[in-house]
Amino acid sequence: MYRPLVRSVRQCSRTACARAAVATLTYVYSDSTAVLGPLALMAEPHSYDLCEVHSGRLTAPRGWEVVRLSSPTTEPGPSQDDLAALADAVREAGRPRHLADPAPVQDGEVARRGHLRILRGEG
Repeated sequence: MYRPLVRSVRQCSRTACARAAVATLTYVYSDSTAVLGPLALMAEPHSYDLCEVHSGRLTAPRGWEVVRLSSPTTEPGPSQDDLAALADAVREAGRPRHLADPAPVQDGEVARRGHLRILRGEG
């Protein structure tokens, strides 16, 4: 039976907020620091997932420091190098086999083309 892959979206931890979470908030109590970073891969029991609105409005208690780690608001796409490598792979896959992997010319042969060989004539 076919079951489509469904990616669950974690919601903001703030009460009555139904927006998708984009950042994770954790606390370092020993340093009186709140750390706001990219959305963690998995939900952790002592952290809070926040949407873009609530992560932007975050303030810490008096005497605490907020450390904001850079987090892209959109998922990064492929780099130019990734796209170039993909294009090269597609070109190579589409190239006829006799051009993609040329066989070495053996003794007595002038050239090869696919499974055909041109042999040097006698005399």
